[in-house]
Amino acid sequence: MPIRVGVIGAGIMGADHIRNLATTIGGAEVTFVADLDAERATAAAPASARVTTDPSELIHSSVVDAVVVASHDSTHAGLVLECFEAMTPVLCEKPLAPTLLESLEVVAADADMVAATGSSLLSLGFMRRFDPGYVALRKTVQERSQGEPLMVHCISRNAAAAPGTTSESAITNSAIHELDIIPWLLDSPITEVSWQAGKSTRNAGDGLQDPSFMTLRTADGTLNTLELYLNARYGYTTRCEVVSELGTTALQDISLLGIEQDGTKQRVIPPDWRPRFADAYRIQLQAWISALANGEKPPLAGAQEGLNAALVAQAMIQSLHSNGASTKVSYS
Repeated sequence: MPIRVGVIGAGIMGADHIRNLATTIGGAEVTFVADLDAERATAAAPASARVTTDPSELIHSSVVDAVVVASHDSTHAGLVLECFEAMTPVLCEKPLAPTLLESLEVVAADADMVAATGSSLLSLGFMRRFDPGYVALRKTVQERSQGEPLMVHCISRNAAAAPGTTSESAITNSAIHELDIIPWLLDSPITEVSWQAGKSTRNAGDGLQDPSFMTLRTADGTLNTLELYLNARYGYTTRCEVVSELGTTALQDISLLGIEQDGTKQRVIPPDWRPRFADAYRIQLQAWISALANGEKPPLAGAQEGLNAALVAQAMIQSLHSNGASTKVSYS
């Protein structure tokens, strides 16, 4: 029998999850879709699925075995806790929650669940852990074929920031990927951070300094950098280069098309993150569904990884409000 999945949120990300689960993920069936916009839910849902504007109805439905939370960041913690109450496995899109207090609440509830049942119900959607490029990059780092890693340089650029994005939410919603993937790559936690910015683009909205530049030091002594530019206009790119003692290893730029014409050579850059990480989302969803079907622990990030990223984000926001002062990350 397929795993019957309910998806909460039918926006850009939720609609992609629905499409993947319905067409490319083996052993899954989308049986319920919830969104505050009933028309959007209906448009995204398979013909056989139920739709509702009430997420609680979906979570407690008898036709749902597992839930994907792809709604607004502000709803994540509450919906995950409700899934715990219903004893329903849940895959929550990043971040675990937009605030540290909410993240701590979810982690405490998750720990109680593990103590009571021996297993967690929560998987967290840090999908870059399943991206073939990042997986290969991590393998190279772990093998130490170029000696010890010394620095990691990351670049994340979007065509346009979402409406209402602030410098703080740019950290908790966008930079959060690097706050997770850097310690995953190096197998070493982030211990100290700093946030910097110079001239801001005229395309940034009120409350957003864009671009920004962040430094992150890991416990192993590696210095890591992140350029975050949410209004780059030209399209979406993400880059990561590990500088080691004997060489460098970097992700390759990915384009949708390569065009050669009239003496020129062009690369077509994707407009947003979905084409770049299509494989990562698909592989992550399949790993989650397959683990649930086999009664195994899903190999995705969990509550603790979500909390760790939230703690680093809090330190980064503290640096932002302290004129870029170096800020320690406390995990206690």
